[in-house]
Amino acid sequence: MQATDWSDFQAFLAVARTGQLARAGRMMGMDATTIGRRLRRLESQMGATLFEQTREGQILTPAGERLLAVVEQMAMASSELESANSPSGPTGSVRISVSEGFGSWIVARHLGDFAARYPGLSVDLVASNGFLSPSRREADIAVLLSRPKTGPLIARKLSNYTLRMYASPTYLAGRKSILAPADLRQGHQLIGYVPELIYAPELNYLSDIDPSLAATLRSTSILAQHIMLTAHAGVGVLPCFIGDADPSLVRVLPDHSITRSFWLVTHKDTHGLQRIRRGLIRPPERIIAPTHRDFGCDDHQPPQVTQGAHAASLPTRVTASVSMVRPTMPSSTRHAAGRANSGVSTRAP
Repeated sequence: MQATDWSDFQAFLAVARTGQLARAGRMMGMDATTIGRRLRRLESQMGATLFEQTREGQILTPAGERLLAVVEQMAMASSELESANSPSGPTGSVRISVSEGFGSWIVARHLGDFAARYPGLSVDLVASNGFLSPSRREADIAVLLSRPKTGPLIARKLSNYTLRMYASPTYLAGRKSILAPADLRQGHQLIGYVPELIYAPELNYLSDIDPSLAATLRSTSILAQHIMLTAHAGVGVLPCFIGDADPSLVRVLPDHSITRSFWLVTHKDTHGLQRIRRGLIRPPERIIAPTHRDFGCDDHQPPQVTQGAHAASLPTRVTASVSMVRPTMPSSTRHAAGRANSGVSTRAP
């Protein structure tokens, strides 16, 4: 039997992870035709069909699933060997799936320092509306809004974070004072998510303020909502790490807040790889593990670790924190807002 080219296995792995020939080609720096040719050659040598073609893309067959388990172990071993022999440290790529706000406002600012420390690693920051799945190997690390209940995963509570209502002083000037949630029902434009397109129930913020509230300016993007607020379009909910960092916004109903959590999730089979650990471990190699103070959390809870649905211990090398300078809101801005609307906080966060 002719020896199988390792690059054919790499093509197979890329298609299994991305679900499409074109995406796999972009990942490997080649065209979809070449990827397809390598797959057909591998299937011929294996004597089995590895993928089924569907309208959504390539789906693994039972034979493909069995081969995937073996090839992933081969890929991990290859990566570890390369890292061990590299003078610059770990090599390979790390794909991190995070929410749009967290990825854009917190993780992105640390990637430059991380890349300088580990030049052999490339990082894919997938900061979007929705999450890639570590269970399906779509991402190496994911920061989710809730703890996974099932799957071959290791999960650690990263931090609580706080959300509040914000608006611009310009929007609030001359409008009805907001002293209680009921004041938002009339005379105010509310900004929020598109209800039927919310990808996680934890994003249903307005109902936590008042179940009767409904947004009339809606977007699937928290960054777009933030821009609408700075453009004086209305009142909306933002994470404090966005709202408090923007001096053009002030808190509305300062006594009302919402608490959510971030969960750091990896696949148990890849959790110990050097290239994965580099994204998790303690300073100075940190990349994702903000402290509770970074999020404005008043009731930070100690981290918890779960493996699947069961508790598990976490190696001390994985504990960490990222220090982030928290911008101070100019007092003049907050006091001006306070004069315009008695329901707006005039205290710095």
